[in-house]
Amino acid sequence: MKVLHVPYSFPPDPPGGTEIYVDGLCRVLEPHGIQSVVAAPADADRAYDIDGLPIRRFACSASAMSLEALYGGGDPIATASFARVLDEERPDVLHMHAISPACSIDLVATAQQRGIPVVVTYHTPAISCQRGTMLKMGAEQCSGVLGVEPCAACVLDDLGVNPVVRHMVTALPSEVGRALGRHGWSGGVWTAMRMTALMERRVADAKRLFDTADLFVSLTPWVTRLLAANDVPSSRIVYSPHGTTGGRVARGPRSQGDAIRLIHLGRLDPVKGTALLLRSLAAAPELPLMLDIFGIVQATSDTGLIDALRSLAEADPRVTLRPSMPHGQVLTTLAEYDAVVVPSQWAETGPLVVLEAFAAGVPVIGSALGGIVDKIEHERDGLLVSPFDSEAAWTATLTRVTSRLDLLPGLRSAVVAPRSMVDVGREMLDAYRTLAAKRAAALVGAR
Repeated sequence: MKVLHVPYSFPPDPPGGTEIYVDGLCRVLEPHGIQSVVAAPADADRAYDIDGLPIRRFACSASAMSLEALYGGGDPIATASFARVLDEERPDVLHMHAISPACSIDLVATAQQRGIPVVVTYHTPAISCQRGTMLKMGAEQCSGVLGVEPCAACVLDDLGVNPVVRHMVTALPSEVGRALGRHGWSGGVWTAMRMTALMERRVADAKRLFDTADLFVSLTPWVTRLLAANDVPSSRIVYSPHGTTGGRVARGPRSQGDAIRLIHLGRLDPVKGTALLLRSLAAAPELPLMLDIFGIVQATSDTGLIDALRSLAEADPRVTLRPSMPHGQVLTTLAEYDAVVVPSQWAETGPLVVLEAFAAGVPVIGSALGGIVDKIEHERDGLLVSPFDSEAAWTATLTRVTSRLDLLPGLRSAVVAPRSMVDVGREMLDAYRTLAAKRAAALVGAR
C-alpha cells in the first residue's frame, strides 16, 4: 500500500512539529509494508529522498497570493502541480497534514476525483480558523464552530479594526464585498469591507472539508470536540494523540545552588509566545534563572520579530538565543535542563515539545491553553500558567520556581514517558487499511 503525505513544508526547509510528525510516521509505517511518499509545496517541482524516504515537491505560486486564495479557494498552480504528482505516484491513500493556500481543499477534491480516499490530521488551528489561533477575539479559546459573521468579526479584530467599524462592515451585504473583489480592490478599508464575502468563501471551504474528507485524525480532545461541533460524525474521527521517537532519556539530579536552567524551543513566531516569555523574565531581573532559546527561523518568519526577539535576549544576560538543533539531538538536550517552557499563544494540538520534554524526564511550564492543558497535569508533572497571555502571571510562575527549589524536582519525579510514534503508526495502519478496503469494495461494486 502506498500513502502520500502532504505537510506544509519539508526538509531541507526548517521543519516544524508537523513535518517532524510526518517523518516519524513514515518511518514507523515502513516495517508494516506501507510505502510512504511525502509531497510538499515549494518554488518548483522536484524530487529527492531523505534517508530512503521519497520526497516530491510541487510548485506553487511565486507571487503574492490573492485575497481569494488566502481566504479559501487555493492556489491553482499548486493544485495543477499536485495533480501531476498524484497521477505519477498513484497512492492508495492521501494523508493531508496541512490545509493552506498551497495545500488547499482543492488537493482533497483532486484526489477524490481519482477515487483516492483522504485522511486529514488536524495539526494546527489554521486548518479551519482564518485567524489561525483558535482564540476568540484573541482572548479566549474558541469552540471552533464556523460562522460567517462571528469569524469575520474575529479576523477584523486581528487586523486591528475597532469595534464600531467591525460592526458596520460585518453588517454590509456580502454582495458589496464580492463587487469590490471583482474590481480588484484590496488592502486597508477595502479588505475590511470585503471581509463578509471573504469569510463566506473561507467558511464554505472549511465546511466542504469537514463534509467530504473520508477520515479526520484528532491529536487532542479539544480537536475532537471541534470536529463534532462542526457535524463531523464520530465514525469519521480517529483519536490518535502525538507520539515521540526514541526512548526515554535518563538524567541525573540537579546540583543544588546552581541557577535554574530553562529551555524554550520552536518556531520564532508570535503564536509561540517567545516575546511574552522574555518580557516576563525581564520584569524580574533578580531571579536566578538561565534561559536558552533554540529558535527555528523559517522562510515565512517575520524579520522584524526576529530582530525584536534578538534585542530582548541581548538585553538580559540570563538569556541565550541559539540556532535550532537537529531533531535527533532534542531529547538529550532537553534532559540537561530543569524545565521546558512552552508559552504558546494559540491553541496547540500538541505541542510535540511537551511530549519530548516528558520523554526526556523534564517537567513543563506551559500556557493553560489548548493541547497543553490536555497533556500537563497542573502541579503534578508541570505548571500551567493562567491567564496564558499575562506577563504578570508568567513572572509570578517563574518567581515561584526559584523560591521553591523543591518544586521542579518534585514535578520531574512524576513525569511519565509518553507513547511513541510506533503506537501512532499502528493506529494509522488500521485507518489506512479500512479506507483501502472500502475503496476496493466500491471499485468491485462499480464494475
